[in-house]
Amino acid sequence: MGVASINLDHVHHFGTREVWGDTLGRRIEWLNLIDGAPIATKARRLTGQTWPRLAGSDLIAPILDMAAEEGIRVGFLGGSEETLELLRAAVARHWPDLMVSGTWSPSRAQITDPRQSMALAEQVQHTQTDLLVVGLGKPRQELWIENYAPATGAKVLLAFGAVVDFLAGRVSRAPQAISDAGLEWAWRLALEPRRLARRYLIQGPPAYLQVQRSGLIPAGRPSRPLDRDTVDPRLRSGAPSFDGNAAFVTGDQTAALSAVIVTYNSADDIAGLIESLRVQARQLALRVIVADNGSTDGTLDRLAAHRDITVIETGRNLGYAGGINVALKSVPAAEHVAILNPDLTVDDGALLALANRLARPGVGIAAPTIRDESGQIFPSIRREPTLARALGDAVLGSRLPTRSPRWSETDQDLAHYAYPHPIDWASGAALLVHCDVVATMGDWDDDYFLFMEEVDYQRRVRESGYEIWFEPAATVRHRQGGSGTSSALIALMACNRVRYAEKHGSKLRAGCFRAIVGLHELVRSKEERHRIAFATVIDRDRWRDLPRADRQLSLTRAGGAVIIPAHNEASVIARTLGSLGDLLDDPAIEIIVISNGSSDATLAIASSVPGVRAVEISQASKTAALNEGDRIATGWPRLYLDADIDIGATAVRDVFSALSTDDVGGRALEAARPASTAQLQGASWIVRSYYRARGRMPGLDRSLWGAGAYAVNEAGHRRFERFPDVTGDDLFVDRLFPDETKAVVDTEPVVVRMPRSLSGLLAIQRRGARVSGQLDGPSTAGGTVRELVSTVRGPRSALDACIYCAIAVAGRLQFGLHGNRRPAVGWERDESSR
Repeated sequence: MGVASINLDHVHHFGTREVWGDTLGRRIEWLNLIDGAPIATKARRLTGQTWPRLAGSDLIAPILDMAAEEGIRVGFLGGSEETLELLRAAVARHWPDLMVSGTWSPSRAQITDPRQSMALAEQVQHTQTDLLVVGLGKPRQELWIENYAPATGAKVLLAFGAVVDFLAGRVSRAPQAISDAGLEWAWRLALEPRRLARRYLIQGPPAYLQVQRSGLIPAGRPSRPLDRDTVDPRLRSGAPSFDGNAAFVTGDQTAALSAVIVTYNSADDIAGLIESLRVQARQLALRVIVADNGSTDGTLDRLAAHRDITVIETGRNLGYAGGINVALKSVPAAEHVAILNPDLTVDDGALLALANRLARPGVGIAAPTIRDESGQIFPSIRREPTLARALGDAVLGSRLPTRSPRWSETDQDLAHYAYPHPIDWASGAALLVHCDVVATMGDWDDDYFLFMEEVDYQRRVRESGYEIWFEPAATVRHRQGGSGTSSALIALMACNRVRYAEKHGSKLRAGCFRAIVGLHELVRSKEERHRIAFATVIDRDRWRDLPRADRQLSLTRAGGAVIIPAHNEASVIARTLGSLGDLLDDPAIEIIVISNGSSDATLAIASSVPGVRAVEISQASKTAALNEGDRIATGWPRLYLDADIDIGATAVRDVFSALSTDDVGGRALEAARPASTAQLQGASWIVRSYYRARGRMPGLDRSLWGAGAYAVNEAGHRRFERFPDVTGDDLFVDRLFPDETKAVVDTEPVVVRMPRSLSGLLAIQRRGARVSGQLDGPSTAGGTVRELVSTVRGPRSALDACIYCAIAVAGRLQFGLHGNRRPAVGWERDESSR
């Protein structure tokens, strides 16, 4: 049992809103004594009874009297060697019959290091101490007792602070009159102003206010003592699933933990991590699962040498969260999950220490100490992002590292890395997640790609009622920077912070948070990477160019046909065919180019590309070309692709996979297109403004038209059989399909080259007006205007919306004056982007 004195200093360290506020009473029981006039006064108001002040310095003499009479062995821990020498002499004079089992003068390094603290506790145990007086000062003495009391063997441990100094005669007690008046703090401050000024003058007033506002006195929770060895029996060496040869568990064998590792070009690092995990496997039954995100540097070759590691090739870069989600599908339900970066190593006993922490009631995630290559502690403990913390970090950065927690998201106080305690969240480089949490939380949010996914996940864990604990007895060594520090990643980190604020807060708060994140990058804009990040944060249109996950719909390769109508496309057809990559070598994919009425070298260029079937028809009609392609093709689904569009093999396969799956997201799809991105290089400012407004309109994310590529499966094609003689084939197809049967597939986006000049843009507008006149159906103008208005968020977006409207109206007016008098020949297009 531990005995603590509750005063304002205790409230400062262990109050409900403080870093150590929920740490006591987890492993041992505590007896809490009222020490301090404000605490006694508050207790009287709460209970209506008078409570005595029981300071450790007042109790120690009668306690030692009783110990001498009862033959209780007493030890003293804390104070300098000189102080302990004076204490031993004083005890011999005043309590000659007292059995002093030992005295210990540990250094700060000893009591903050888990291994050295355990060795110290074992020294105490060897002396058979019954009563241990611990005088290390708050909060260290309480934290040391909480974590190491069971190992000392002592029945009672007294956290009595300055008692050792009082007994040794190094500090004088306040006169009784001063003590009775509740002014002992002033007496001690006068004696030791330099040491105690911060405690009484800076830390004391907020603690006093916390006591006055609270209905409870923070004193530690009632606890059920948990023996150090009360852990999952699978964690112990010699468990049935562990063969003792440092091999990893595979197949249907039962493991205590599954280590999940996401690799991406990690060939230089992965061997060190695996070697350190084999050391862990001597202590516990360990499964290792690696999700490789399309490495090209030999990572897979290095992993292939380990037959007892499960390697999942995702085939592309799904991002950190996406890779975790793939790997988690291979983790048995009853196994805890260690999330580990590939560029770290795990110290001996680290996973076992994390598992011991995870075995305690209510703990959902345990996080280790992270040290860098030089052995220095990396500040991995973090606080929930708030406006104040974001502002403090933006303005102060790493300056004033021990500033108030209200003004910093990162906990840089090294004292907080010495003892286990609950935290808001920790770096995702190394985490041990309880199997129940894995089952309850589901997938990590892979929309973040990289950075902030662990913040989001750990927030969800806390909101589900689990706790996240920092465990200093576990250490990993992290090389740092394995994810890179490019300008794009710095910008991604900044924007993901805004995305997190938008996901978990109001629009007003998210807007303020975005402004602060922009300020954070602006004040560091001497560096180019921060200038780029600042420009990206304030310009939402740039977000679409940030690194993102290559979404994976299916690991199987679906067949199909790609039909490309091409009229005088000699300048672009080779580029388009080249973008298809290995589809040209895939026998399951038909690539068909229909040169319709071309007078240039379109047919010759297409015919020269291996894997392409090129056909010529005389009619210069796009729909005639599409129908000819349908006549020739044999496979399904079919992708209809404009000749000037760049589309990758990944996008084609993902669209085909979506249309070949019986059920996608709870619905059967018949038509789909890939995501798209607009290339505006060389475009005039007015064209850029128009497409910025268009890109903000949510309706584009649900329509098949406008991307130069769309696909249907056989069931979808039955809705029209043949393409009619219309200019806008994509709009015609889009109107045939209800929303529940079509989708925009979130995959590698196709590149659509937009017009560079206003005249080219107006030509497209005239074509759009012609399309609207050819197709039956209600006007969509009203819906477009409503969507456009909804995108206005400020002066810039308002200007873009006005320009969009002006150009759309101008195009329709031009068509009304001239275009409807002239029949279209072939199909109209912009020439400025070719």
